[in-house]
Amino acid sequence: MISLDNVEQYPAVDPQNMLGHIQDLPGQLVKAWETGLTLPVKGLRPPQNIVIAGVGGSAIGADLLASYVQDSCPVPVFVQRDYGLPAWAKDDETLLVASSHSGNTEETVSAFEEAKRRGCQIVAISRGGKLAELTSQSGSLWWKFVHNGQPRSAVGWTFGLLLALFHRLGLALDAGKGIQAASEAMLAQQELIAPHVPLIKNPAKRQAGQLIDRWVCTVGSGIFAPVARRWKGQMNELPKAWAQFEFLPELDHNTLAGTLCPAEMLEKLVVLFIRGEAELARNGLRSDFSKQEFMQQGIATDVYQAKGGSALEQMWTAIHFGDYMTYYLALLYGIDPTPIVAMDNLKSLLGKK
Repeated sequence: MISLDNVEQYPAVDPQNMLGHIQDLPGQLVKAWETGLTLPVKGLRPPQNIVIAGVGGSAIGADLLASYVQDSCPVPVFVQRDYGLPAWAKDDETLLVASSHSGNTEETVSAFEEAKRRGCQIVAISRGGKLAELTSQSGSLWWKFVHNGQPRSAVGWTFGLLLALFHRLGLALDAGKGIQAASEAMLAQQELIAPHVPLIKNPAKRQAGQLIDRWVCTVGSGIFAPVARRWKGQMNELPKAWAQFEFLPELDHNTLAGTLCPAEMLEKLVVLFIRGEAELARNGLRSDFSKQEFMQQGIATDVYQAKGGSALEQMWTAIHFGDYMTYYLALLYGIDPTPIVAMDNLKSLLGKK
C-alpha cells in the first residue's frame, strides 16, 4: 500500500494520469458550457418531450442534468439506459439526444436508429464514431467534443453540453454565471483535497482510508441522488470496488429494513450520505433519522457536506470530492484507476456475436 502523502509514488499506480482528468474537471465544465453555446441548433424545434440515450459515463451527465432542471424544465426529460426507445417517443414532438463518448456505444446507436425510423428530432453528442457517421448520412445534428480520456472523466462535457442545449432550446435559464461559480467552488475545494494536502488535513484522503475493505453504499436526495450514483460508478471503475447507491426518500421505504441479514456482510457495510443545503428540508430530516437508525443497527455511516452557495455549486463540489475520494481509494488498493479490463472483455465478447 502506498502512502497517499507521497505524491511521487502516484505515477507507478496511475501511469495514464487519471489524476490529471480529475484536476481538470472545473475547467472542463466551463469549456463544455461555452462550447455548447457555439454548436449548431438550426432546424430544431421546441420538443414536447426529450429522451437522452446513453449508458455508463455518458449517461451520468444526463442524470445530473435531468435532476438539475426538474423544477424548471417545461417538458419531461427521460434518460434511456437501454436499446431502442420507449413507445411514446415518436415523431418530431420527441427530441432524442444520443450521448456516447466514443460514438460507438451499441445501445445508444440503437436508440439513434430507432429515433430516425420514428421521425424524431435528433442531436448526437460524441467525439466521433458511428454516431458521427449516422448524423452525416441522415442530416441530423452532431455536437462534437474533444476529450482524450475515459467516458467517466468527461462528466463535465456531458453535463455542460446538455445544459447549453437546453438553454438554447428555451428549456433552461442562462447558467453561465452558475457554471463559472461551480467551477470556482470546485477549485476552492481542490485546495483542501488535492494530493499535496497531507492526509491529516485532507478529508478526501481520510474518507478513502475509511473505505478500505468495506462494502460501500452511497445515498443522496434531490440533486444529490445522481451524485450518489456517480460516486457508486466511480467506486466501481477507479478502485474496481463493489458498491451500490440509494436515494431518499425511497431508501426509507425498503432499504432501511434490510439491516439484519446477513450479519457477517453488514459488518463490512458503510453508508455514505451526501448532504447539502440544496436538499429538501424534509429529506434532510430523513437523512438524519436514517443515519441514526443504521448506527443503532451497528452499521457504519459517514456524511459528506457539499460546499457552495447554489444547488449547482453543491452538485459539482460533491461530484469532485467523490472523484478524489475514489481515486485515493484506488491508490490504496494498488489498482490502476484507468483500465476497465472486465468491461473491455465484455465488449469483445459482444462484438463476436
